Amino acid sequence: MLNATKFAAVICLCAATLGGTAAGAFEARLDSSGSDDLSKRLRAASAVLEAVGQDVTAPEEIIAAVQSDYRTLIGTLYREGYYGPSISIRVDGREGASMSLISLPASISTVVITVAPGPQFVFGETRVVPLAAGTELPEGFARGEIARASLIGEASDAAIEAWREASHAKAAPAGQDIVADHDTRTLDADLTIDPGPAVTLGRLRFAGNTTVREDRLWRIANLPTGTAYHPDKLVLVTKRLQKTGTFRSITLREADTLNADGSLDITATLIDEKPRRFGFGAELSSLEGGTLSAYWMHRNLTDNADRLRFDGEISGLGGTTGVDATVSASYRRPATVTRKTTLVLGATVEHLDEPDYLSDSGEFTLGFDVETSPNSTFTAGIGYRYSEVEDDLGSRNFSHVIFPISGSRDTRDNALNPASGSYFEAEILPFVGIDGSASGTRVFADGRGYRSFGDNDRFTFAGRLQLGSVMGADYTEVPPDMLFFSGGGGTVRGQPYQSLGVDLGGGDETGGASFLGLSAELRTKIKGPISVVGFYDLGGIGTTALPGEDAEWHAGAGLGLRYETGFGPIRFDLAGPVSGNTGDGVQIYIGIGQAF
Repeated sequence: MLNATKFAAVICLCAATLGGTAAGAFEARLDSSGSDDLSKRLRAASAVLEAVGQDVTAPEEIIAAVQSDYRTLIGTLYREGYYGPSISIRVDGREGASMSLISLPASISTVVITVAPGPQFVFGETRVVPLAAGTELPEGFARGEIARASLIGEASDAAIEAWREASHAKAAPAGQDIVADHDTRTLDADLTIDPGPAVTLGRLRFAGNTTVREDRLWRIANLPTGTAYHPDKLVLVTKRLQKTGTFRSITLREADTLNADGSLDITATLIDEKPRRFGFGAELSSLEGGTLSAYWMHRNLTDNADRLRFDGEISGLGGTTGVDATVSASYRRPATVTRKTTLVLGATVEHLDEPDYLSDSGEFTLGFDVETSPNSTFTAGIGYRYSEVEDDLGSRNFSHVIFPISGSRDTRDNALNPASGSYFEAEILPFVGIDGSASGTRVFADGRGYRSFGDNDRFTFAGRLQLGSVMGADYTEVPPDMLFFSGGGGTVRGQPYQSLGVDLGGGDETGGASFLGLSAELRTKIKGPISVVGFYDLGGIGTTALPGEDAEWHAGAGLGLRYETGFGPIRFDLAGPVSGNTGDGVQIYIGIGQAF
């Protein structure tokens, strides 16, 4: 127990401690004669105001923030075109610039930042010489425009980049003459560029930590040695190496000096990924049930940057439809046969228990991925496909030689959460029947586009068009898993899974010979990682090969929430039918990534 004397001492100590904390706190404010927008930018740049928000009390930290603010605030004003400012930062009445970090006051109570930005300058003479053909300087770098300091750097960078794209890899700034005329409130900027000589690509060298054989690295990277230098050629080398999936880090560095013949060597520093990787995914629909997927992959299997992968998926868990299961394996070896082709071997075994049919199938394919452009892919191959089917047309077996052909172009800024760009994929599958099976061609195309607008791209409009067609064979002669159905998360949300097909009469149904699907979403950022989505889906199934002709239609619409994570948004959608007679009630969809 404490006696009276000790209790009084404790109280005095607590009071002293609390008093010291209060004394150490300080207040700060910004007084500016500039616009509200300029004042907002100055407050955001101020280290002193940030220190107040973080409850900094140490005098040495406050004075350090004060003295850095002189430089920071001037830089902010220059970026907005103010070249005659007056800045005063008073620390308890003393100018902060005159205070020493060696001799500090015991405490600081008040900091007042006073900024008189002065007049805003505009550009007078603006010149960059010499310029490569086709150079596009920043739009604001012109006479009469606000003389933002950042535009000078952007103009220099644009000129250098244009020279590099014209094969002058060593283009660099050679000088600049910047004059501010305070009488006319103009800023003249005269920049000089040294283009350097035209350059060809030299030898590609490798460094870092990789077990891939060097001869294979040269073949995969495919640097066009001896051709005119262009930075895009180096970007393409990086993408070729990234596409193998073998490397965790890829860094290309240009040599500091040119070779005697005017060529430029490139060094690629590579660090291998871990050879084995395991992953999984999950989705949930109130009607279709849960979907679980997993994969196991071995990178650089034979030190050739090749890859072996096994995938498994089970869907329909707990749903009103049957349980589907798929197991597949694939092997990829880049730069096989030619430098721009990747050998692809694939095998798939699948069991489908769908609303209108039961199917067991197996498929083996041999094909090649062909490099067409940095954002495009093209694949062609040959394979064999066998399936056993039970549906409303009876028990049937199908045997086909297939010739799968596919291509895609992807310019999205983010595959899981796109806000701009587009995506297009097309699949053409000619199939030749064996043992009485029909022959024909299946075509499917999927196009998506994204556009953001509003302040800070708050709104994103996303649109999708899907087209499918089976040609050369009647839909009653084709395996049902090669036909088209509509309804569910991948086509029309709010309608039951594969609820729309072709009515054969007497309660019997099968898939259609064609499909037309349209989807639209408006995604709106609410606060931080949270967004809301409104969407509408329309789908039609037809009995002829022309999508939309002689078709039955249904539609669904709904609302959703998105919560952005580091690996993509978590998606939660509620949807119900809008038209058609294939379903009623509300459906729930949960997954990772946008719906499309």
